[in-house]
Amino acid sequence: MGLGPRSPHKAGRRFKAGGKRGRGAKVLGRPSGRERQPCPPPDGRSPPALDAHPHLSPEALGYFRRALSALKEAPEAGEERELMVHNVLKEVEAQALALATNRTGSEMLQELLGYSTLKPLCGVLAALRPSLRSVACHRCGVHVLQSALQQLPRLLGSCAEEEAEEEEEEVPPLETLEELVLGLASEVCDDFLFYCGDTHGSFVVRTLLQVLGGTLLEPERARHRGSRSPEAQRTPARECKPTDFEVPESFLNCLQDLSSCFLKDIAVFITDKISSFCFQVALQILHRKVPPLCAHLCNAVIDYLSNRNSSADGSPLLLFLRDQTSSRLLEQVLLVLEPPRLQSLFEDHFQGQLQTMAAHPIANFPLQRLLDAVTTPELLSPVFEELSPALEAVLAQGHPGVVIALVGACRRVGTHQAQVLQLLLEAFHCAEPSSRQVACVPLFATLMAYEVYYGLVEEEGAVPADHQVEMGTARALGEVTVLGSLLLQHLLHFSTPGLILRSLGALTGPQVLTLAQSPAGSHVLDAVLTSPSVTRKQRRRVLKTLKGQYVALACSRHGSRVLDAIWNGAALGARKEIAAELGERNQELIKDPFGHHVARNVALTTFLKRREAWEQQQGAVAKRRRVLNSILED
Repeated sequence: MGLGPRSPHKAGRRFKAGGKRGRGAKVLGRPSGRERQPCPPPDGRSPPALDAHPHLSPEALGYFRRALSALKEAPEAGEERELMVHNVLKEVEAQALALATNRTGSEMLQELLGYSTLKPLCGVLAALRPSLRSVACHRCGVHVLQSALQQLPRLLGSCAEEEAEEEEEEVPPLETLEELVLGLASEVCDDFLFYCGDTHGSFVVRTLLQVLGGTLLEPERARHRGSRSPEAQRTPARECKPTDFEVPESFLNCLQDLSSCFLKDIAVFITDKISSFCFQVALQILHRKVPPLCAHLCNAVIDYLSNRNSSADGSPLLLFLRDQTSSRLLEQVLLVLEPPRLQSLFEDHFQGQLQTMAAHPIANFPLQRLLDAVTTPELLSPVFEELSPALEAVLAQGHPGVVIALVGACRRVGTHQAQVLQLLLEAFHCAEPSSRQVACVPLFATLMAYEVYYGLVEEEGAVPADHQVEMGTARALGEVTVLGSLLLQHLLHFSTPGLILRSLGALTGPQVLTLAQSPAGSHVLDAVLTSPSVTRKQRRRVLKTLKGQYVALACSRHGSRVLDAIWNGAALGARKEIAAELGERNQELIKDPFGHHVARNVALTTFLKRREAWEQQQGAVAKRRRVLNSILED
């Protein structure tokens, strides 16, 4: 966003968008077995040291490649496929270590494990377990172990059934999947600090924590602080959608034993970059499954950091908020703390320091997580009072994520909404004169001040000029930023989003089309369609400007998604209008990669050829939707 000349900051600058920071096995041929051993040197000296990992022959590699290809082509279910999987993975057991530590072999083995049933998976895990340390700390082997562990949600339910079948067939007992996983966890626990601190081994620990807790998190988004692009702020962990699955009681007991290991060397897990990731995952899992232990670990972190050397400007905790590694862990602590503990943490350590944190290139991220965790008016009020005077300065420093998090807290708690909107209008220089307020949406979306967005030059101290409607309609909508889109989405979910809706309604058809076709901007229109604060009348007033733009919407990657959402919520009369406009250019739609999906969704061919049948069909759909809505409301 840019700063106008009336700002105490340098005129003409933009506000930065963000800071850096079976049978088939028989026909495929069997893999080559042992490799020929090297002959001893003629002079009697000891042979040179061999590679620590066994070599995988080209013949074996070719066999597994053909096996994987055959499995992909086989029917998805049936006895033949099960036999193929059994035979191929039986061969894998004999060469599991060689496959796991070979780059190509590792990739194929990961795919093969996705087809595995319970018994073959146990065989592979049993084959790798004696070499756990070397496999877990190998750049290829670690992914095989991860893939094997990630099959548990799919296979744990079939354990009892397959074990009963084995008893009937009197098969010699093998280690069960539960025993194998607990055995792996026990070995990791015995050398916990080593595995957590190893670049590759830490991934095994993180996956093991998730499996033991019966919760698979979304793929980890953590990256080095320096890799944060201006548009790619880290998504808070509270927005991830973990997948839960049933696990035996022994797994949860083991999870607690494993998590207790963090307390033994807590200083390492707070300050070491690699080890800290394991601690962060543990807190997320424990918060869901064992809250008392999660709270205990959080208190241990806070107590440890609070007792370090005091900083000159306040709590010693503030020193660690400015460190790249420990601040990451503190972000996660803030997200999992219970509200009373979060309140006391704020009062003891953060109060009076929020503006300093907001200005810091690293500490502003823990501040964002603190704001994400606010759920009570008692905490939001002092936080808002302290941060609100510095809103424009925070934007100018390139930390808009703090402002978006504060607005999100106001939306979530339901207080200070009118105040924060007024402060935003002032920060973007569109509060006075009041005619400028109708231009707030383009400014918020692009994170640019009024003067910068419209290319005005105003002398310092001069009376701001009124907004000219012609100037607003003549200018094409600027590039919508990710954070600008998030800001508008929050504002549209405020209890009274009237100003934002009036500003959206003042946009021209091409400007709204640009918004809908933007990867970030399209979500603003999603918020218009889904916000409970937006009435049906207000929604129609905003969307009517898209009339005449439906074909362009339909032929756009993101616009077509917006049009689908509009269609799903439209009444029969509005659907007729949309279909009639699309029908005028039916051939163009059919040839377009996105448009033909819209044409199918609208049943455009039926509309053009059999209008009466189309109306009956749409009427039935509308009736079902009304019934469903009434059920959901009840």
